[in-house]
Amino acid sequence: MKVMLIGRTKNLIETAKLLDENGHEIVGVITSKAALEYDVNESDFRSFSEKLNIPSLHSPKVNLKDLKVIFGKTNPDIAVSINYSGIISAEVIDFFPLGVLNAHGGDLPKYRGNACQAWAIINGEERIGLCIHKMIGGELDSGDIIARKYITLDDKVTIKKVYDEFEVLIPRMFLESINQLEKNNSFLIEEQSKNIKDALRCYPRKPEDGKIDWNSSAVQIHRLIRASSEPYSGAFSYLDGEKIIIWKSKLLKSNEKWLGIPGQIAEIINNGDVIVLTGEGKIILQEIEFNKKRLRPSLIIKSIRKRLT
Repeated sequence: MKVMLIGRTKNLIETAKLLDENGHEIVGVITSKAALEYDVNESDFRSFSEKLNIPSLHSPKVNLKDLKVIFGKTNPDIAVSINYSGIISAEVIDFFPLGVLNAHGGDLPKYRGNACQAWAIINGEERIGLCIHKMIGGELDSGDIIARKYITLDDKVTIKKVYDEFEVLIPRMFLESINQLEKNNSFLIEEQSKNIKDALRCYPRKPEDGKIDWNSSAVQIHRLIRASSEPYSGAFSYLDGEKIIIWKSKLLKSNEKWLGIPGQIAEIINNGDVIVLTGEGKIILQEIEFNKKRLRPSLIIKSIRKRLT
């Protein structure tokens, strides 16, 4: 099939390469400004389109007029979309005979919207869904589901690990979906519910949302650290007014009875880890960043008379 690309991230380029290797033709590229955490940007998409000698468009919002002018002669069958910056209209989707497929990291109809993987970790979900679905113009993460897989979430899984698994799964799922639709234009595995009661809408997270509230439980803080790690800016706290980013932690199982203020340094361990009191339980800090250097916590936190705020 003739396939258009709409969106951003290295994953979209890798999807295009896999589709091309398996007999599908990439006929055009629509992209927009990359987010800071992305490992490819607009110039990479420009180079990709030049290598294939196909038309491209850089725009935060695409319209039917641009499509017809720039891509009208390419006669695409379908488009694939990952992390495009704008909501795609119905008239743009209708430009493609088989519509637009979108990759979404959420168990649709739950976890629609933004930062779904981070929210799933913060909420303590046991798994996060990954869906390929047909887009509906002007709507967010709605439309029939063509493929779905799950990634297990335990207390060791970070947001980076989720993204790493997505990088492997998404191109394969797009290829599987397009192959199915080539055989049967009406193929789907599930009609996504249109009942708002079945949906869970997620809103964007900002770097400041990584501020640790030590009055929270150790479990909640550990989830926040995992959800805020690379490629994002990290969960953080302050020691004597100086910012510390916390990249890695683990939960401490202890039957000790204790009294203390949340954020209190409870113990400095010989291996360089540091134990901190929380509103419920204790947490072990294993890797921090201070003054742009990654360190074992005990290199900065040297006394149990200190407290994180």
